[in-house]
Amino acid sequence: MSIRLFLFLMLLVGPAWAQDEQRKEDGYIFTTVRELPITSVKNQNRSGTCWSFSALGLIEAELLRTGKGEYDLSEMFIVHRSYIDKAVKYVRLHGHGNFAGGGSFYDVLYVLKYYGIVPEQAMNGLQYGEDKHVHAELDAAAKAYVEAIVKDPNRKLSTVWLEGFKGIVDAYLGVVPGRFIYGGKEYTPLTFMASLGIEPDDYVSLTSFTHHPFYSRFALEIPDNWRWSDSYNLPLEELMGVIDYGLEQGYVVAWGADVSERGFSRDGVAVVPDVNLADMSDSDQARWLGLSQRDREAELYSGKPGYEKVITQAVRQEAFDNLQTTDDHGMLIYGVARDQAGRRYYMVKNSWGESGLYKGFWYVSEAFVRYKSINVVVHRDAIPVGIRRELGLW
Repeated sequence: MSIRLFLFLMLLVGPAWAQDEQRKEDGYIFTTVRELPITSVKNQNRSGTCWSFSALGLIEAELLRTGKGEYDLSEMFIVHRSYIDKAVKYVRLHGHGNFAGGGSFYDVLYVLKYYGIVPEQAMNGLQYGEDKHVHAELDAAAKAYVEAIVKDPNRKLSTVWLEGFKGIVDAYLGVVPGRFIYGGKEYTPLTFMASLGIEPDDYVSLTSFTHHPFYSRFALEIPDNWRWSDSYNLPLEELMGVIDYGLEQGYVVAWGADVSERGFSRDGVAVVPDVNLADMSDSDQARWLGLSQRDREAELYSGKPGYEKVITQAVRQEAFDNLQTTDDHGMLIYGVARDQAGRRYYMVKNSWGESGLYKGFWYVSEAFVRYKSINVVVHRDAIPVGIRRELGLW
């Protein structure tokens, strides 16, 4: 290559290289503060089963913590058993309840306790011509079936209506194995669960809302809490303290949250931008006021560190009361990081496959967790002793 041609190519490449460097400089730079062992990122794909993926991610991480080794547990075993229970309850309520593919962390704990669990290799839930989970047809068929049953056309339910429903779920997710071989040993779902050494009753759901007394228990008023399971209610500062204490002690945290906010980007960062000019310096105010509304929007969600809202108990409650905060998604908090400005973020494992800039992991700001958390589930030993005493968790 001639020197002249080389210089010409450098002129072409140079600006692009400079732009890449500028983007790196302008974007987020995260430094890990604490990171706990977890299993690999899974993919719920086109299914509403994040609750199963995230809560089983918690259990898999607990198996790592307790020295049991790495397991890949079957999310669709949990979904199958939960769908059966959900159908029974929906019919008993004459259709006055929630019936959809969603669920709660407690569904996983309930199934583990009463039905057991199987490894992924024993039940992958892909019995319908797909290599990834696609549940729109299953969800629609299941809902249509139970709606027909609650209309009670015979004026008396038949003795086989539940078998008919199981047939639908079996066709899509597979028949629950009665026995299977794992690691050269034969198990049932319950004996396999027993071999893991996990006690479902050791895991506690915590939340923080003012429409119920603090330190009491109540059933979160969200559609997917169809089992009406209770959460312990803590002041916001104590809830955040539990998350931090648990991570410091080596416990991961199942995190239920609202991710419909624009600040929860698909690139792998979640923040709560602040448009309050009082928080900006005089020079920033002048520049901000000179921007168009469109440019302000672009600045707020520019993919680089910026101002965030101060989230109080009242701000959080208002968003829940007016339905701006909704029960959208379950994930797993497994660490803490800081950006280049020193702000804290929680490291979060998602279940959308290796998507986004961080290949399936998210960095969620402290403000976002304070604002948009619905509930968390932790091992009881991840709760500080004083709070455990207050809640009666001994």
